[in-house]
Amino acid sequence: MAPPRNVVKIAIKMRDAIPQLIQLDQAKPLAAVLKEVCDAWSLTHSERYALQFADGHRRYITENNRAEIKNGSILCLSTAPDLEAEQLLGGLQSNSPEGRREALRRLVPLASDMIFAREVISRNGLQILGTIIEDGDDLGEVLALSLRAFSELMEHGVVSWETLSIPFVRKVVCYVNMNLMDASVPPLALGLLESVTLSSPALGQLVKSEVPLDRLLVHLQVMNQQLQTKAMALLTALLQGASPVERKRNLRQFIYKNIIHSAAPMGDEMAHHLYVLQALMLGLLEPRMRTPLDPYSQEQREQLQVLRQAAFEVEGESSGAGLSADRRRSLCAREFRKLGFSNSNPAQDLERVPPGLLALDNMLYFSRNAPSAYSRFVLENSSREDKHECPFARGSIQLTVLLCELLRVGEPCSETAQDFSPMFFGQDQSFHELFCVGIQLLNKTWKEMRATQEDFDKVMQVVREQLARTLALKPTSLELFRTKVNALTYGEVLRLRQTERLHQEGTLAPPILELREKLKPELMGLIRQQRLLRLCEGTLFRKISSRRRQDKLWFCCLSPNHKLLQYGDMEEGASPPTLESLPEQLPVADMRALLTGKDCPHVREKGSGKQNKDLYELAFSISYDRGEEEAYLNFIAPSKREFYLWTDGLSALLGSPMGSEQTRLDLEQLLTMETKLRLLELENVPIPERPPPVPPPPTNFNFCYDCSIAEP
Repeated sequence: MAPPRNVVKIAIKMRDAIPQLIQLDQAKPLAAVLKEVCDAWSLTHSERYALQFADGHRRYITENNRAEIKNGSILCLSTAPDLEAEQLLGGLQSNSPEGRREALRRLVPLASDMIFAREVISRNGLQILGTIIEDGDDLGEVLALSLRAFSELMEHGVVSWETLSIPFVRKVVCYVNMNLMDASVPPLALGLLESVTLSSPALGQLVKSEVPLDRLLVHLQVMNQQLQTKAMALLTALLQGASPVERKRNLRQFIYKNIIHSAAPMGDEMAHHLYVLQALMLGLLEPRMRTPLDPYSQEQREQLQVLRQAAFEVEGESSGAGLSADRRRSLCAREFRKLGFSNSNPAQDLERVPPGLLALDNMLYFSRNAPSAYSRFVLENSSREDKHECPFARGSIQLTVLLCELLRVGEPCSETAQDFSPMFFGQDQSFHELFCVGIQLLNKTWKEMRATQEDFDKVMQVVREQLARTLALKPTSLELFRTKVNALTYGEVLRLRQTERLHQEGTLAPPILELREKLKPELMGLIRQQRLLRLCEGTLFRKISSRRRQDKLWFCCLSPNHKLLQYGDMEEGASPPTLESLPEQLPVADMRALLTGKDCPHVREKGSGKQNKDLYELAFSISYDRGEEEAYLNFIAPSKREFYLWTDGLSALLGSPMGSEQTRLDLEQLLTMETKLRLLELENVPIPERPPPVPPPPTNFNFCYDCSIAEP
C-alpha cells in the first residue's frame, strides 16, 4: 500500500550516531518531529536542536520551507540557530586568535541562511564583525573571513547599507588601496564596496572620492580573475552614478588588453559587468538620439552644408558660383535630394526621434573619416537609373535606428544579461565606426539584391540580419567584424534562412535524413517515368540554317515502347503528327552519348556572341551509330524547361544519371511532400537525434508461448 501523499521517506544523521530512516508526516508540527528524533537518540531538551539540509548551504528547516523536503532527502540534526549564534559570537569575542578564527570558519557557511542571520544580527553580530574589520589586527584569514561573513549577513536586507559608519567604509577602502595583505582580502573588500555604492548614494560618493580610478585599473591588470571581476564590478557601480563627463574617461584599452584578450576563460559575472559597461558607454549617445534637428540652429545648418559640399564639392561649387540666391537654393535642394534626403529641406528628415541628431553625427563622421568611400557612395548612386539608386541619407537614418535597436542604446541595463560585443572595447568611437561599416554594407547589399526604392524596407531587413548575425559571433575587432559581415552576402543570408527553416521543421534531423535517403530511389524512378512520358508526348523544335535562322520546324517524340526516337519536318501551325506519319527513326539501342552546350556539333564552330550564348544554353545532341560512322541528331530546345526535360529523358534512356537543375528541384519538392505525409502522425512529437539503443537479448526465450500446443 502506498504511503499518504503528505508523508515522505527521509534519512536523518548526526555526528557519531547511526542515521535514522523515518517517514516524515508533513502535517505533524516540526517540534513534535524533533522530539521523536531526539528521543530515538536518547537526547533531552529537543528545543535545543534543529534540522538542517545535509547538502548545499545547510539551511535550517522551518515550518515555512519544510515543503522542500522530498522523498530521499538527507537531513542532519544540529544545534538550534539561536544557541549556535550565541556560541559563535562568544568565540568571536574571545581573546584567543585561534578560537576567533575557528568561530569565523563555522560562521561563514551559516551566514547565508536567513534564520541564522537574524539570530546573529539580533545579538549585535554585525557590530562585532565590524570591530574586527576596523581593528585590522590580522590581515590574513581572519580579515578575509570577517569580510565574507559581514557581506553575507548584509545581503539579507535585515539592516540597511546606509547605516554603515564612515570610518568603517574608509577602513574597507584602505584594504582596497593596500598592497601587502592576503590575496583573498582585496576581492572581498571590493565586493563589499560595490554593495555600498549601489545601495547608498551618500556612501557611494565617499567610495568614489576615496578609491582612485588608477587603483582599480591596477587591479584590472593583475592576473587574478576574481580580483579583476570584483574591480570591474566596483568600476561599473561607480560609473552608473557618474556624470556623462566622468563616463567618458577612456578605460577601454585596459579592458581590451587585460580582460578580453586574457588567456583565462571569461566568467559569467565578468561578462555581465562588461555588458553593463558597454551599456553605459552607449548610453552617452542617448541625448543625441533623443534630440531632433533644430532648423533654426546655425551650427546644425552648417553641418548639413558641410555634408553636401563634401559630396558635391566640384560640381556644386563650380556650378553655384555667380548664381542668384534662388538659383543657388534650388541647386542645394537638388543636391540634398541626390544625397538621399526624402525632402528638399533635410531638416524635416532629421526631425524623427530616434535617431535625431545621432544620424547626422554618423553621416558627418563617415564623410570626414572615410571621404573617398563617402564620395564614391553618393556619386555612384547619383549616376544610377531612377529608382535604382541607394539613398544615402535615408539609409543612414534608418541604419542608425537599426544600430540603436540592435545595441539597445538608451535601454535600462538588465540585471542578468551578458551580451556584450568585445570589439566595442577595441577602439574609440566604436559606434560611429560600426556605422561606417554598416552604410557600406547597405550599398553592397543593395547592389546584390538589384533593389529599387520600393525594396528599401526589404534591403534594411537583410542588413539587420547581416549585422545581427555577425554581432552574435562576438568578433574581437572591427576589422574582423568587417571581414565577417562582408562575407555574409545576400545569397548566404538566403541559404542560412533556408537551413534554419529546415531545422525548425525537423527535416535535417538524422532520422529524417535517413528517411529521405530511403525515399530517393523511389522518387527518382517517379521523375524518370515523368521524363519518359514527356518524351513520348513529343516536342516541336526549330531547325537552324547555316545563316543561324530558326525558320524551319521539326517534331520529335519517343515511341510508347521506349525503343525508337521518331521525328520529321512539320509546317508551322499544323497539329501534332501521328507516329505513323513521322518518316525518320532512331533506335535507342544505337544511341551512344548525349552532348550539351558547346560540345554540340551544330553550335561548336560559331562565335561567342549573345545570340550564340543563348543557343549554347538550349543546345543538345545525340550521337549514334550510322553504319560505321558516327552521326548526330541535333536539337535546340524551345525553352530551358524543355531542355531539362529532354536531357533528363535522354540520359534515362542511356542509363546515365539525370543531373539537371530541374531534377534537383523536383526531387526536393517530392521529398519534402512525401516526408511531411509520412510524419503527419508525429506532429508535435520531438524526434530524437539518434535512435534509442536496442536492449540486449534475454538470457533465454522460455517466455515464448507455442501456439501449436493445444491446452488440455
